Amino acid sequence: MVRPFRRAVTGAHYGIKDWLIQRVTAVLMVIYLLVLAGVLWVVAPQDYAAWKSIFSHQWMRIASFVFLVSVFWHAWIGMRNILMDYVHPTAIRLTVQILVIIALLFYLVWSAEILWG
Repeated sequence: MVRPFRRAVTGAHYGIKDWLIQRVTAVLMVIYLLVLAGVLWVVAPQDYAAWKSIFSHQWMRIASFVFLVSVFWHAWIGMRNILMDYVHPTAIRLTVQILVIIALLFYLVWSAEILWG
């Protein structure tokens, strides 16, 4: 007797899109870190007021937020791939994936609150 083919919930079909997203987010993170290093080299903040003045500019807040979005997106793709490779029980894998998504979304909202709050 031939058993019918059953697909497990794995979240497949990501491939090249997520590979490209990880490379793009990595490049954005490197660019931000180089810009931040340049700003810190020029300004050389010594106290809280100097640090606050660096991040008071709208362009710096937006750049920081884009950096953080890139970090969280990069982390999600990496965590999802690790979980799909090493956590085989579907219920446990999906539960942990949902927890990771919730945590990353929480951190994203918190980051926005810090930058614009």
